[in-house]
Amino acid sequence: MDLRALFSFPNPVNDVSARLVAGGVVVLAAATVGSRQEWLLPVLAYGFVARVATGPTLSPLGLFATKVVTPRLGLTPRYSPGPAKRFAQGVGAAFSITAVVLALGFGLDAAAFALVGVVGVFAFLEAAFGLCVGCKVFALLIRTGVVPESVCLACADIWAR
Repeated sequence: MDLRALFSFPNPVNDVSARLVAGGVVVLAAATVGSRQEWLLPVLAYGFVARVATGPTLSPLGLFATKVVTPRLGLTPRYSPGPAKRFAQGVGAAFSITAVVLALGFGLDAAAFALVGVVGVFAFLEAAFGLCVGCKVFALLIRTGVVPESVCLACADIWAR
């Protein structure tokens, strides 16, 4: 596998797999906040960074969802634009990396766990209801011209889904 293939992101993304990954994030976020174990923060952050950089390729949770669980469910795939999902993973990465820095760098555990709680809520909305808040924000950024529409033509009309 060459580097270009490694550092790619699927487009489109199977929503079944995306929702399974989100469910895994909910479990990990809940375990992190519930146990208040700082060592889980980098684990959560790694998953988001890996998924932003390579899709499911370097993400244990992403691989498990796409290669093990999704094929066994036998559900009809439903697809969403990859750029919006990648943006949502990027938001999760930003929140979780910030949580790592706050907790491990500055000892601000309460703020770190609050950020992880927010990540958990957004992941729950995706897992339970298929509501990707990051995707909606991405569509707004396209509509307001912050992100060029050419980045993702399908994303510009994400409200229609």
